[in-house]
Amino acid sequence: MCIQILIVMRNILLFVFIAFITGTTYAQEYILSGTVTDQKQAPISFASVYIKGTSYGTTANENGEYLFKLKPGVYDIVYRVVGYKETVEKINISDQDVEHDVQMENEPFELKPLISKATNKSDPAYDILHHVLNKRKFYLNEVNTYQCAIYIKGEKKITSVPKTLLDKGIAKVLGLDASGKGISYQSESLSSYSFKQPDEVKEIFVASKVSDSNPPFGYNKASDLQVNFYKNLFYVEGLSSHGFVSPAGSYAFKYYKFKLLGTITQDGKQIDKIQVQTRIGKALSFTGSIYIIEGDWRIYGVDLYLTKSLNNLNFIDTLHVTQQYIPVGNTWEPLSFQYSYNGNVNGLKFNGYYLGINNNYKIDTTFREGYFNGEILHVDTEANKRSVSFWAEKRPVPLTYAETRNYKTSDSLAKLQESKSYQDSVQHDENKFRLLPYLVDGYLATYNNHKDSLSLFPLVRTVYYNTVEGWGVYLKGGYTKKFDDNRSFSVSPAFRYGTADKLFSANVHSSYANDPDHAGKFFLDFGSDVLDLNSLGTRSLLFNTLSTLVSEQNFVKYYRSVFGSFGYQRELTNGILWAANLSYADRTQLYNTSFDHIFTFPHLRYTSNNPLAPNAPADDQSVLFPENQALTFNTSFRFTFDQQYITRPTGKVYLPSDYPVITINYRKGINNVLGSDVNYDFIAVDITDEHISDGLLGHSAFKIKVGDFLNDRALYFMDYNHFLGNEGTTSDPTYVGSFHFLPFYTFSTKDPFIEAHFQHNFGGAIFDNVPFLRRLKLEEIIGVNYLTEKNNPNYSEFYFGIKRLTFGADYGVAYQGNKKYLQGFRIFYGLK
Repeated sequence: MCIQILIVMRNILLFVFIAFITGTTYAQEYILSGTVTDQKQAPISFASVYIKGTSYGTTANENGEYLFKLKPGVYDIVYRVVGYKETVEKINISDQDVEHDVQMENEPFELKPLISKATNKSDPAYDILHHVLNKRKFYLNEVNTYQCAIYIKGEKKITSVPKTLLDKGIAKVLGLDASGKGISYQSESLSSYSFKQPDEVKEIFVASKVSDSNPPFGYNKASDLQVNFYKNLFYVEGLSSHGFVSPAGSYAFKYYKFKLLGTITQDGKQIDKIQVQTRIGKALSFTGSIYIIEGDWRIYGVDLYLTKSLNNLNFIDTLHVTQQYIPVGNTWEPLSFQYSYNGNVNGLKFNGYYLGINNNYKIDTTFREGYFNGEILHVDTEANKRSVSFWAEKRPVPLTYAETRNYKTSDSLAKLQESKSYQDSVQHDENKFRLLPYLVDGYLATYNNHKDSLSLFPLVRTVYYNTVEGWGVYLKGGYTKKFDDNRSFSVSPAFRYGTADKLFSANVHSSYANDPDHAGKFFLDFGSDVLDLNSLGTRSLLFNTLSTLVSEQNFVKYYRSVFGSFGYQRELTNGILWAANLSYADRTQLYNTSFDHIFTFPHLRYTSNNPLAPNAPADDQSVLFPENQALTFNTSFRFTFDQQYITRPTGKVYLPSDYPVITINYRKGINNVLGSDVNYDFIAVDITDEHISDGLLGHSAFKIKVGDFLNDRALYFMDYNHFLGNEGTTSDPTYVGSFHFLPFYTFSTKDPFIEAHFQHNFGGAIFDNVPFLRRLKLEEIIGVNYLTEKNNPNYSEFYFGIKRLTFGADYGVAYQGNKKYLQGFRIFYGLK
């Protein structure tokens, strides 16, 4: 009985919520529909249509067709779109649906011969923009809280496909017609959006519908599309590594030229249309028009463009941004916004758009305490399962014939794909073993609708060589089981054998995610392995094999461990992650046993496997540490301030914080328990921020770590604090905590230390102002690394370079104190 009551209550709450989303009520409603055209009877796409004096409205589709539901009454309906005169029609809704077509006139802006006095410019647009900038901060903070319903629609069309691709069947893969045209992506979503100053948001995702392949850039939540040109910079995630300058922001006069195109009176207010032009040599900027309300100095609307030639856009050639504001109480808020784009990738031409409609604003909403708890998006479990009838009832923008047909085709295909026979067939094909992918990426097979998976490491990481083991084989695989409640279990066995030292190792690493909503997870690992003496890692098996055989540089130093460990982690509260681990290991020193190479270099030779004996012969047998046993307890607390996350039916997704992350780590070597030989206490504090936006100058990252052994009565080299160093010409600076020239082991320490790292990526801010370099899409990088400890006081590195995606090169210089230690080039490609 209780369960039935809960189900009834849930359905009632859902109905009330959906009523809020769509602005419907229990009273009888009728449909107002029609077509918006210009004076030549051509349809006007995406015109805003709303009830005057309210924030309830809709947008026409690309054929100019609109509809929305109204209760009986007399309404003043406003029709607005960039480039046309605003039209207001009085419409009576009585007891039946009403069809009402509207013909709109071109913008009747008239230019007034005014002269700007305040700025000594020849155009009054500069005075207007000065007023706007003076009130910019006020309008940014004018509304403390609000809530509204948001509908977002996305679409991508293929307009042309090269004949060579058509011959290869690309049209069938993308669901296009025989000529290579059609919709390749289509999506819709309905959500409730809440905001509180300065930047707290929460979105409840109640419905979502997606068909076909992904677009060149996409949006998972409405907060990504909250366009606000009062802010200094405009960001489009995925299209660029930096922001674009707003023509209504603080940098406006530095980046733009303005011209008053004319004025018009709308509903008793004078609207100024101002042309926005990029100053010569200035990238990161728009062209187009911005509309300002005279006297109030508010933004009335925008009609702006970003181009690939000027702004180095990724994936697309042009982005067109439009936005319409309407009065809501004593303020103005966006009713609609739209991103339209087009592109050409090797002859495959496409265009598309994202359309957003904000409805039913509730200004100065009072939210219960704790409502904004870091969850910025909650996706209802039924969001992607809504029926065709649900969408037909709630969708505010009518579908075109092509969109309806595409959904039908997509839904039919989805039903087919849900069948067991189809899934078995697809999985059988996906699970086929293919040699070439296995060589580089490994092998992955999935079963039970992707809930179970088996994997093998790639061949390039299976066969290896080093001077300790000789030629070896490292076989590693994995099995993962996902449960319906998002819990999961994974186990990864590994086998390793060296032909020179004749050592066979076998181990198992496993984890069980028992509480995925709070990052709760158990760990159990046991077995034997050959490990790197630097616990942070140095070189991968592949790259150590290459450097050893090709250039006689056996960088990695190994030891053997027979171990067992048990651990657990859990989020104590949002933003605080606790982890603990107890391990026991029997550790043995290893020595070089093999000295193969491909090339011989007179000035190079293999080094000892003892990292503290760099000048010893390669077959050195000096003692680095005796065989020992270690019982170790490790615990850490990671503090992520203002931790934000998304809750999906598939689990919780954490987002990067805008603030530094602080990690406190404590490690205890426990003596005289189970024969343990270690006795030490180590504590370290790490402060890291991997992305600090620096506006037009790109972004920065830093890491500061301090630590000390409070007790060092008994510990061995692998227990020392190690640093993420680098030797050789390849590096991996993608992680801000790495050094460019620091040896892997030489300065590992049991003494107090401070390390600091800083890197700045200009994101093309310099090169983008040079037309030739702009086309290369290069990013400029500078950085500095610092370390001080007993054996290496005041070690520092300085470097500068360029990068493109995961590839790049830089040049740096390292100093020990005030003496130059090393300098040279480093190349990187995301691997080490």
